Amino acid sequence: MASEQMAERPEETGTLPPARPLDAIDQDILRMLQADGRASIRSVAERVHVSRANAYARINRLVEDGVIRGFGARVDHERAGQGTSAYITLKIVQNSWRTVREQLRALPGASHIALVGGDFDVLLLIHTPDNRALRELVLTRLQAIPEVLSTRTLLVFEEEDLEPQG
Repeated sequence: MASEQMAERPEETGTLPPARPLDAIDQDILRMLQADGRASIRSVAERVHVSRANAYARINRLVEDGVIRGFGARVDHERAGQGTSAYITLKIVQNSWRTVREQLRALPGASHIALVGGDFDVLLLIHTPDNRALRELVLTRLQAIPEVLSTRTLLVFEEEDLEPQG
C-alpha cells in the first residue's frame, strides 16, 4: 500500500467533508487494514470481493473522509527501548487545551493525548527508556508548562494492545 499513491490526508487540507455512511464492504476494508496496514490493494479487493479499482477508490474515499487517519506500525515499546510507560493526568488552566496540546505533542515518547471530563483535564500516555527519563520528563518538561496546574503519574506495569493483530 505504501508504494501506491493515496489521496491527500484531510488533516493536510484543514477541512473534512461531511461523514458518509459506511457499508459492509467499507467496514470489511477497515477491519482488514487495521489488522494489516500493509495489505496490498489486490489482496483487499480479493478478500472483500470487489475489483482492484473499486477497492482503491473506497480506500481513497475513507482517507479523504478522515475515516482512515493514516497507516503505521504497532510497536512493542519495551523491545524498542522504551520500557517504561505511564499515564499522566494533568489539571490545566481553563481554556488552555490547544496551547497545552501543542506542547504535549512535542514531548518525546508521547503516544496518546486526550482532553477528558472528570477529576482531571488531560490524560497523556508516555513511553520512556526508564524511570529516570520519566521522572525528568514529568518534573522538568511537564511541570514547566505554565498552563499545567498539577500532574499525577500512573506507572504502567503491564499493557496489552487490543487492536487486531496482523
